[in-house]
Amino acid sequence: MDVNKYQKQFILPPEPCMDWAMKNMVERAPVWCSVDLRDGNQALIEPMGLETKLEFFNLLVEIGFKEIEVGFPAASETEYDFVRALIDRNLIPDDVTIQVLTQAREHIIKKTFEAIRGAKNVIVHVYNSTSVAQREQVFRKDKEAIKQIAVDGAKLLKKLTDEAGANYRFEYSPESFTGTEPDYALEVCNAVLDVWQPTAERKAVINLPATVENAMPHVYAQQVEYMCKHLKFRENVVVSLHPHNDRGCGVASAEFGLLAGADRVEGTLFGNGERTGNCDVVTLAMNMYSQGVDPGLDFSNMPYVAALYQSYTNMRISPRQPYAGELVFAAFSGSHQDAIAKGMKFREETGRTVWDVPYLPIDPKDVGREYDSDVIRINSQSGKGGVGYILEHVYGIKLPARMKEAMSYAVKHESDVLHKELKADEIFEVFGRKFLTPRPVFELGEVHYRQENGITAIVEIKERGQSTVVEATGNGRLDAVSNALKKHFHISYNITGYEQHALSSGSFAQAISYLGVEMREHVYWGAGENSDITISSMQALVSALNNLLSA
Repeated sequence: MDVNKYQKQFILPPEPCMDWAMKNMVERAPVWCSVDLRDGNQALIEPMGLETKLEFFNLLVEIGFKEIEVGFPAASETEYDFVRALIDRNLIPDDVTIQVLTQAREHIIKKTFEAIRGAKNVIVHVYNSTSVAQREQVFRKDKEAIKQIAVDGAKLLKKLTDEAGANYRFEYSPESFTGTEPDYALEVCNAVLDVWQPTAERKAVINLPATVENAMPHVYAQQVEYMCKHLKFRENVVVSLHPHNDRGCGVASAEFGLLAGADRVEGTLFGNGERTGNCDVVTLAMNMYSQGVDPGLDFSNMPYVAALYQSYTNMRISPRQPYAGELVFAAFSGSHQDAIAKGMKFREETGRTVWDVPYLPIDPKDVGREYDSDVIRINSQSGKGGVGYILEHVYGIKLPARMKEAMSYAVKHESDVLHKELKADEIFEVFGRKFLTPRPVFELGEVHYRQENGITAIVEIKERGQSTVVEATGNGRLDAVSNALKKHFHISYNITGYEQHALSSGSFAQAISYLGVEMREHVYWGAGENSDITISSMQALVSALNNLLSA
């Protein structure tokens, strides 16, 4: 690796442009333009066919995009046919504007105008590259010649629109804007605007693409702010951003660019696009949502959007993709799970409306995810908070605080042995096997009581195929049975952590009891379930003592 071959590729504006740095957040949603059907489609190993593109277009409309770049009609017959299908089948809602891309070349522009004939709301997007590298290496033209390409393209768009009697809007992109001298990019854009003469009723779009992301986001923000301050007809110009993600900062660049005064963002779902992709509209929109700003796009059923996207593109969404990945809300860490569970309980207890649950930047339910299956995930790294949360919210089992620790160790051991994450039913199976039904040493048979100077229990103890009847007295039924077991096994222990609650309501409600037996500073736990609270308590005691005697 030879670092000496690289040098700074960006060019700062000729004046300080740092007003954006005094702003703390994006306070309103931009105009959104999806470029999934052009940038995103062009980046696929196997570009989408006509019918798939039509389905994708419907999804974008459903999400709420009002501007959709539908293709480069002059690039291929599929692109051309898709634009015609949208128009001829009357598939474009009245409040949606389609956008078509064309190079600033006469025959390509004319082919583009053939494709959009009869469309109601159209933005014709023309571009040519203006960067130092492209001028020197690709076109080998000077600044004036490159500017003339842009002006000639702008004039042809205006001429063909007038001839068609249409009211198309125009967009111009100085491609590779971030590698262009800002004052020169401004000169070219203003020359284009002089041709178009935008008005309040027919605004022009000046799009500033980070075609190759070659600097930190704050540099892009300065370049954008410079353009916003010096563009002609600024009140009638929509300044648009088109960040790519070569440095992994596409979303940050868009956010900084909006702070710098831009009005619009072009991007794709989940950041699909050439090389490392485009600005991820999902992440950008949900970032706004998490700060209390309505993005104007509907991602309330994120799994649905993600599934369709993957089906249409054959691309895969990373499990860690912000807001949409399978694992982005998943907490495996014990301390994280405990904090989340306590935060959720705090919300229930206080009726809190503002979302501030630890470790969860947004409420997973807002994007169609579930707490039980998506948030608290259990493996060998998990803790008592997560395990307790799953048992309580899925099965209604509210373990005593000290018993949660014993349960978490049992689950960790199971996950460690199996080398896998445990689902809710598997966690419940561990609970049943370890605490609800363990009977390796003994079981109780018939138990009878008589009352004389307290409660006397006559207890049948079944052990290794033999039955023994033992009597003992206590201050209650549970205490009497416990004394009988102490007497039989010649042990001494204290009952601790006894709790019980109903598992369901009505006349057939089941009761569940939890009980610990403490011996030599170690507690062994058990649980019991029965419609009779006394019987469930006895079962919990038997399970706990079986665990003690096994140990």
